[in-house]
Amino acid sequence: MFNNIGTTEIIIIFVVVLIFFGGKKLPELAKGIGEAIREFKKSAKDDDKK
Repeated sequence: MFNNIGTTEIIIIFVVVLIFFGGKKLPELAKGIGEAIREFKKSAKDDDKK
């Protein structure tokens, strides 16, 4: 899915997110995304056990 994304594209995406959300909101945003990913992995693992 993301095989064709290079360093330049990642930097551009990061700059756009930084402009859109601001520097103070980025840690909160990253924490929320991390928690969502962990919860998703946990629920996927629980579904595999059933």
